[in-house]
Parts: sequence; structure tokens; C-alpha cells
Amino acid sequence: MNAPSLTIGIEEEYQIIDPATGELRSYITQILDEGKLLLKEQVKAELHQSMVEVGTEICRTPAEARQELVKLRRAVSELAGRHGLVIAAAGTHPFSSWEKQEITPFERYLGVKQDMADLAQQLLIFGTHVHVGIEDREFLIDAMNVARYFAPHVLCLSTSSPFWIGRNTGLKSYRSIIFRHFPRSGIPRRFGSWAEYEGMVEAMVKTRCIPDGTKIWYDVRPNWRYPTLEFRICDVCTRVDEAVCIAALFQAIIAKLWKLRRDNLTFRPYPTELIEENKWRAVRYGLDGKLLDLGKEKEVPVRDLVHELIDWFLRDVLDELGTRAEVEYAYKILEGGSSADRQLRTFGQTGDCRAVVEQLVAETREGVV
Repeated sequence: MNAPSLTIGIEEEYQIIDPATGELRSYITQILDEGKLLLKEQVKAELHQSMVEVGTEICRTPAEARQELVKLRRAVSELAGRHGLVIAAAGTHPFSSWEKQEITPFERYLGVKQDMADLAQQLLIFGTHVHVGIEDREFLIDAMNVARYFAPHVLCLSTSSPFWIGRNTGLKSYRSIIFRHFPRSGIPRRFGSWAEYEGMVEAMVKTRCIPDGTKIWYDVRPNWRYPTLEFRICDVCTRVDEAVCIAALFQAIIAKLWKLRRDNLTFRPYPTELIEENKWRAVRYGLDGKLLDLGKEKEVPVRDLVHELIDWFLRDVLDELGTRAEVEYAYKILEGGSSADRQLRTFGQTGDCRAVVEQLVAETREGVV
């Protein structure tokens, strides 16, 4: 097996908001025409017209990814501002209704609407996707099998969707619940080889379940177009520093797994059902909950497990990668809470979802504008 490049790519989905009302605004087609001139193919439409997606160039380091995200957030903010609008980064909008949102009138999204019916209309959610470059397909499958275990840990740091249509759901990542309605989603099962994964995709294509592998929506998946392992489990990160932190964490996890594999070692893969249990706990309680330490077979507070992940499991690769500062930003998240925690504090103090929207807009701009 050849060593992975460990390149990073980050995709973020933002909310387009009318600052006068705090509501989502269906406006992507107008922004998109100007955005393509400014950002080439880095700004894209998404399923709903009140959503805009951006994607970084291929980056070698989290520091490069930060520069890209700052550039993209600033550019999209400026584009929205020309039309009297603003953007916010959160996994769900605190009070806008999915029933009132317009689907983007492009063939791709109209096809999704036709296939998924009301599930597509309801998919008013916003995520962060992190790509880590792995060119060897056999190691890519090995890495996916193991990295599944850590995905709920990182989700806890990114939770940003406690509200749904004006209700405090009691969950830290309600986005995860909405997306779970889609087929071919959630924690993937363990695959024995690239050939096994490819065979599954080919069988689905042959039987007209999907047109290609891009319609496999696992929380961790081989990207069908690029030689990357794509982590899709996280809510979109409100602050740019949070997005850089989770990207650095995923890169470090893959670097560590490669180091183990190179030395003919590995991390034990665990049953999908138990990892799904940890995901549920992350969705429900976020940083305030407990996850299952599957090696010790006991509950452990999330904050302790995140410290263990960084201080014990990843510590030897952080300096090799030069990413200690970006990864250890997680400690600030543990101290101050995730975006979901901050939103809930604001709502508890004000009782007003509009105040939560204003907070999200301000935090999305931090270090950017």
C-alpha cells in the first residue's frame, strides 16, 4: 500500500437569511450567477434555494483550508450583502419551516425531489463535509472501517442544530435525525475490501437503485469522484475555527491509522450497531453526554473521550503534521460548548429564536468579515 497524501477539502452549506425577518430566503439562483464569476466552481446551489454550498480547493494543511474558508465565507457574505441578505452556518434554521422553502429548479434537484418525495422537501439541513486524500483504495476501505468509530466523537464537537421549526427539540443535532430518513445513510457497515464496496455500488446501479456511487450517503464514505474518504457526519460549523478543527481531527485520525497499518498494526473495528448507539448519544446529548468506550465496554463522558483521543491516540502524529494548534482548538469547544450549546444558552436567556439567528450570523462572520 502507498502512503496517503492526506490532502484536505472542506464543503460547507450556509443558510441565506433575510436580516429584517430572520427567516430563510430563497435566493440562490440570483447569488449563483454572480458567484460563478467571482469564485468559479467553488460556490454551488443546493437542493433548497435558501442554501448555498461552497467547497475549498485541495489543501495540504488545515492552515491552507482556513485561508480557503475565510475567503469563501467572506465572498459569499459579500454576494449576499449586495442583495440585502446575510448568511449563517448552523445545522438547522432555528424557526423557518421546510414546507415553505423552494426547491432549486435544476434537473439534479428536481430529480431528487421526484425520487424522495416529501423527504427531499424536508431536507432543510446544513452540513460540513471533510475530504481526506487516500489514493490507495484498499487502505481507504481499511480507514473507513476504523474511522467510523471516531465519527460520533467529532460530531459532538460540531453539533449546531438544536432547533426545528421554532421548537427546542432537546437534541443537539436534529439535522442528523432529518438526514437519517434518507436511504443509504448513517454509519456504514464494515467492508472487507474495495472490491466488496464497488460490487455493492455496481449491483445498486444495475438494479436502478442509484445512478452512481454519489447517491451513497453514508456518514463516512469513499467519494465516488475523487480519491478521498469523505466524512459527512458533522453539522455545519458556525465558527470557521470549529470547521478547521474538525478537518484537522479527521486528517490526524487518518494519519494515525496509516501509521498503524504501515507498522502492521490496526485499531479494532467495532460492530455498526454499537457505533450507531454512540451516534445517537452524540445527537441527543452532544458534549454533555457519555459515549460507549467499546474497548473497555463502559460509558465515559464525551469530554474525557475527546481528551483521550487527542492526548493519547493522536499525540504522536500532531507534531509530524504540524496541526497541534488546530486540533487542540477542540479544548476551547469543550470549555465553551458547541454551537448548539451556545444557541441554547442564548435562547434560555432571551426566549427568542430571532436572537439565536442574530447570534449565528455574528459567529459565522467571526474572523471572516
